[in-house]
Amino acid sequence: MSTATATKLAPQTAGNKVGLITKILTSAVVVGFAVAFVTKYVFRYYLNYNEAAFALGSPKYWGLRWWLLFHISGGTLALLCGPWQFWTGFRARYLNLHRWMGKLFLLGVVMGSIGAFRMSVDTAFGWAFGVSLFVLATAWLTSATMAYYAIRNRRIEVHKEWMLRAYIITFAFVTFRILSDYSPLSHVVPVGDRIVTIGWLCWTVPLLVAEVVMQLRRIRV
Repeated sequence: MSTATATKLAPQTAGNKVGLITKILTSAVVVGFAVAFVTKYVFRYYLNYNEAAFALGSPKYWGLRWWLLFHISGGTLALLCGPWQFWTGFRARYLNLHRWMGKLFLLGVVMGSIGAFRMSVDTAFGWAFGVSLFVLATAWLTSATMAYYAIRNRRIEVHKEWMLRAYIITFAFVTFRILSDYSPLSHVVPVGDRIVTIGWLCWTVPLLVAEVVMQLRRIRV
């Protein structure tokens, strides 16, 4: 191997290692936040099945409890199945399992969206929040459907992009809680303005960032 060739390969190898480490760390953070979210905000509805516990989330949650449980069950399924879809090594080694988990992800999105649609028209937080939830559910279902349609037509790269969009929107429920409970926005009053604002920010901003990154990669090829 010539010195020039070795010099050329060295930066590529180093870049690959940095990319792999970045992907692993990012995946670990995403999974960590997802598990923490499910543990803190989801399990309580299954472990404390009573009106008082449901009322902590919203005064109307008890009356909509079956829709809420349908929504969070589907959302949890999609949230926990999603990260595995982006692991190249897992996909290459366990292709059939990858496909089944993709189907479970899609099922979770459908369930979660249906529940969200129902709750959006009868929310205790006002019509503006209902609109934000309805649009979020629409974007969620649309992006997952596009990912499915792309893979059915063997457009793998298009499928990957739509899966990324679908998971960013899936993760919006985690992002909403982070912004609502732990960010400077948690102090915004009145509460109605805060949750409506966060209801839009939790998915539109991450989706915009991801879109810019994807398009920049395409432009640079």
